[in-house]
Amino acid sequence: MQRGATKRAIEVEGLTKQFKKGPRAVDAIDLHVERGEIYGFLGPNGAGKSTTVLMLTTLLPPSGGLARVGGYDIATEGGLVRSVIGAALQEAALDAHLTAREHMRLQTALQGVPKAERRGRGDELIERVGLADAADRKVGGYSGGMKRRLDLALALVHGPQILFLDEPTTGLDPQSRSSLWEEVERLAAEDGMTVFLTTQYLEEADRLADRVGIIDRGRIVAEGTPAALKAEIGEPSVGAAAADPADRGRLVEVLGRFGSAAAGDGEGEAWVRLTPGSGGLIAVVRALDSAGLAVADLQLHEPSLDDVFLDKTGRKLEGSGEPASAEHEIVPAAVT
Repeated sequence: MQRGATKRAIEVEGLTKQFKKGPRAVDAIDLHVERGEIYGFLGPNGAGKSTTVLMLTTLLPPSGGLARVGGYDIATEGGLVRSVIGAALQEAALDAHLTAREHMRLQTALQGVPKAERRGRGDELIERVGLADAADRKVGGYSGGMKRRLDLALALVHGPQILFLDEPTTGLDPQSRSSLWEEVERLAAEDGMTVFLTTQYLEEADRLADRVGIIDRGRIVAEGTPAALKAEIGEPSVGAAAADPADRGRLVEVLGRFGSAAAGDGEGEAWVRLTPGSGGLIAVVRALDSAGLAVADLQLHEPSLDDVFLDKTGRKLEGSGEPASAEHEIVPAAVT
């Protein structure tokens, strides 16, 4: 890659990190991130996500390959890379004895913000992340969500073009997680900021990311938009539970008209992977009704990023246990 050869925010070719007497944590990966894009970097603990971020933010030298961030080479132009990025990494670099306002005063000075603008800039960002009421409290008394929001504000002090967020919501309660998601979405939509987000939460990647890359054991195993990756898995599945468990055989037979059907794990349960053009859930309901089958529960399961990860790696992701309200459509009433 040559400077000026791309307008992309991040471009990586063959990036590798080999630790001495250890594993190859990142194994010759290729990826790119467009300007203004939210890129979700998805993978389990130990997959190479954080190592990749440390290299892209110049905190860890690569063992091989090339990478440009903001148009600058991470290996030879580290100072220029750091001038255009902000980073909120897994461990927030906060002093428990300082207040949020004092953190802002220090950070604005370190980032070279003109003295006359420092207080205003700090107050603006504190307000932006919802910490105005706690601005003069010592950070040691903050909740985990408040600390993550302050860390995000500190990363924005110098108005970076590219923001790196390394598992920013790990350990947060649902309300704090949702608040941080909203701020990330606003940064991309209103400020045009590029966001490189590492996560192991499927719901987080599905909601926020324009595109995702899935890394496993140091290698990129899939990349694309969430919708495109899920489409590769195939059609939705329909699951049903017969009101009378003895009817499971008949249930499998009816569902089998719409695709490859099989008995489920629960009593009276069966599932079918719908074939293209089968008519979907409505057609299944009509067939069950025509067959006189009473159904206690009926679910439509759209392919998820967890299905993508399972398909690409043969195992589930830790974050697959997170609630994903959009993944299932439940028909609670019995169908007769």
